[in-house]
Amino acid sequence: MTTNEPEPRRWRWSPLTDSSTSLHPPIFTRDGSHFFSIVGSTIKIYSATSGKIISTLPGSQDHGHTDIITSAVLSPQNAFQLITASLDGTIKIWDFLEGVLLRTIGLDQPIHHVCTHEKIKDHLFVAAVKNKKSDSPEKAQRPSQVVPIGKTRTTAGLAVSASGERLIAIAGHKAYVAPISNLKSGFTKFVSPEPLTCLAVHPFEDYFATGDAKGVVRLWYCLDPKLVKVVGVEKKSQTSMLHWHAHAVSSVAFTTNGAYLLSGGEESVLVIWQLHSGKREFVPRVSSPITNIVVSPSRLAEEEYLLGLADASYAFVSSATLKLSRVFARIKLDPLVSNCRPSSSSTPLAFHQPSETLVLPSSHPSSLQTYSPSTFTLLGELEVSPSNRVSRREDKVLEPARVERAVISSCGEWMATIDRRESDENFRGEIYLKFWYWDKKLTFWILNTRIDRPHGLAKVTSLSFRPGVEDAQVVTTGEDGNMKAWRIRRMRNKKGSEEVSWTSRSSFSLRSDIPRHTSWSHDGSLLAVPIGGSIVIYDPNTNAVRESFVIQECRQPFEAHFIGRSGRYLGVIGGEDLVVWDVLSQSVTWHQKNQYRFTMLVSHPYHDTFITIHSTVLDFSSSSVTLFRATSPIPLMEYTLPFGVLNVSWFYQSSLPLSNDFSLVALTHKYDVVVMGDNVILLEDPGASAKAVQKCPAAPRRSLFEEMFGVPAITSLGNPNEQTRETMADLGSGDGVTVPWRSSDTTNFFDAPSHLMPPIETFFEPLIDSFLRLRTTDDESSAAQAVAEAEDDMPVDPTRETDPVNVSAVSNEAILDVFVPLFQEIADAPGYAYRTDKTIAPSKAINGTSENHTKPISQAPTKNSVRSEIRLSPDQSAPPITTKTGEKRSRASLG
Repeated sequence: MTTNEPEPRRWRWSPLTDSSTSLHPPIFTRDGSHFFSIVGSTIKIYSATSGKIISTLPGSQDHGHTDIITSAVLSPQNAFQLITASLDGTIKIWDFLEGVLLRTIGLDQPIHHVCTHEKIKDHLFVAAVKNKKSDSPEKAQRPSQVVPIGKTRTTAGLAVSASGERLIAIAGHKAYVAPISNLKSGFTKFVSPEPLTCLAVHPFEDYFATGDAKGVVRLWYCLDPKLVKVVGVEKKSQTSMLHWHAHAVSSVAFTTNGAYLLSGGEESVLVIWQLHSGKREFVPRVSSPITNIVVSPSRLAEEEYLLGLADASYAFVSSATLKLSRVFARIKLDPLVSNCRPSSSSTPLAFHQPSETLVLPSSHPSSLQTYSPSTFTLLGELEVSPSNRVSRREDKVLEPARVERAVISSCGEWMATIDRRESDENFRGEIYLKFWYWDKKLTFWILNTRIDRPHGLAKVTSLSFRPGVEDAQVVTTGEDGNMKAWRIRRMRNKKGSEEVSWTSRSSFSLRSDIPRHTSWSHDGSLLAVPIGGSIVIYDPNTNAVRESFVIQECRQPFEAHFIGRSGRYLGVIGGEDLVVWDVLSQSVTWHQKNQYRFTMLVSHPYHDTFITIHSTVLDFSSSSVTLFRATSPIPLMEYTLPFGVLNVSWFYQSSLPLSNDFSLVALTHKYDVVVMGDNVILLEDPGASAKAVQKCPAAPRRSLFEEMFGVPAITSLGNPNEQTRETMADLGSGDGVTVPWRSSDTTNFFDAPSHLMPPIETFFEPLIDSFLRLRTTDDESSAAQAVAEAEDDMPVDPTRETDPVNVSAVSNEAILDVFVPLFQEIADAPGYAYRTDKTIAPSKAINGTSENHTKPISQAPTKNSVRSEIRLSPDQSAPPITTKTGEKRSRASLG
């Protein structure tokens, strides 16, 4: 049987940010000015300096991956091309400067890893799964050559050795090594005592590092061809062990000079290992577990370490100071932190109208974050309940305190939160009601009052501010059956200044039933509370019951909301029932029974309309929104949303006038934050589309002479507008020059860990000399004053004009020509300590050239192989790209 009923139309909605995190490490461009981040089936291009998203691949004109992207590398043939691999069985080559797709290669097998090497530019090595069939697009090209190498379990890493002679893969308890010159011989297996989780190859020497599930970092010395004599069998390799982590190591990386190894994991600590000595240094408390580590190219500045964190943020660590130099974060949401998914009632969500920011749950359940939807930036993170975020591996996972509720007053000056920690066999439960004051100068929330156990050990079921009153008032309900009101208390201290805090105003209850929801009228004169099977309306000034009624059509009401500005109607939902009650006539206006259970009701703050939200499936993957008028049971409109809704809040937009339309912000079942409504302005992320990557102005590089002796003063005089590279701190080292003292400079002396700092008595002289100037004696000052007076009394010929001195710029070559004879004379002196008469043999290889390392690659296929090596055929031409005549592409900035 078919019906002609129209399908519900989709409501307008727009995601504020993508909360999914990437397990694949980001990829830097050759010059380190940008890096690529994998987010689902897209690639986001970030600026390494500002952290802004410059572009997103694919663009609207290209067909991107249809499944999750699992790996990405820069093309060895062209540094301005990016190669991506996906579970859809395709490999795509992108021109990231122009933001266009160049080629698509189909394998018909889900791909998990891909790697390349500079010495093998025409080949790709991929790890693919053969038990699943993936349909590649019809236009996808086929590789000219596919060479199976061997079979492994699900790979955790794939790389080529520094020499380009060995292919390395890790999977399960084994490390697999295959000679690239003889791929048909297959893998040699080396056994690890624990499951391997990550892989990194030394940049110069033939060995690699792995991390395992027990927190051990191992260095494997098994790439010597003399040691690998028997293939296809399990062997043990010579290794060295580095152990500090208590949990699994999620990522390892070598520095560019190969002297240090970086490791990180669940402890939120970056460990820097000095390989030749085994010593280690730490960068603690990076705010979230580390998922991947990448070392940035150090061409123009100092080397930096980029940390990809579990809360979808990125942190840069300076290699010189071992401190966080900058953190790039949007919305920090990580539902994987908790073992159980919280309910909609325990998911805090609020909108702060004065600052137009959102208050959201953060990556840790004991914290909140403030986010600006207009600028797509994270403004701050508020730790509501301090807690230990890491436990020992053998111990039970610590149950953190969770922020269950957060509401903001209508004036925006106060915020109230509820955080709770469950009890166990060793500790009693904790629950706190906290009041926060909005500091306009700091533009942040400041803790004002903490109330322990507002309802004893019982759980708080609702929390709401009273609107429309001068002094804010809060009402809470609990599972102890009580309702409590809280007010502001103002007192003057001994100094005469006013102190503001919160205290209990009253406590009352009606029946033995548990109240679970409260709703205020628009002017704050009435309070509606569902209790058991009835709705009770209170006078908040006297706590007297104004009205109590039982709705026969809704036996178990769990929410009751005043509708509109007048407050005449009361919308009640309970199970599958929806009832609108007329408060004046004390009767049911209309009743409707739904097929599914209602999850929430949201009233319009200015008009007599409201919406109901219910999920149509058990997994909450979609929702239905129905718009009603308070006087009619006929829906005005029905909408569908492709996600479930955990919590919703009204989203005030200053650019929109007051109207009948709805404007809401919601937290979905996948922890995405979306804006939805009738006439909501769909916010557009400036980096959400594919755009051409603009060139960044390159920072001036110092010459070797400038690194040794500084920038010559005569060079800077040649260009008055050019700022010298020396800072004020450098000027302070001269005689008679004093740098203005700042209090922050003193605190920087003690930023380092105490065990790494020199004795405290050694700080006194440098600290005092840094901001105090030596006082001259009276004789010296009088002599200087006499000289100054003598200069002032010198006769000046007013008719004669002094010709301006023409100071021309001097090149670095001219300066070096002056000092080269001096250096030669010193070096040729008989008493020169570093003089040597040995003749240095010329190098066999001239700088800039390399020997030919190309080796024949076997083409004989192996049956039932999963590991594949792909040859990129040069005769397969890429699709033509339209270019304008007379334009020349400049690629000097990213090379």
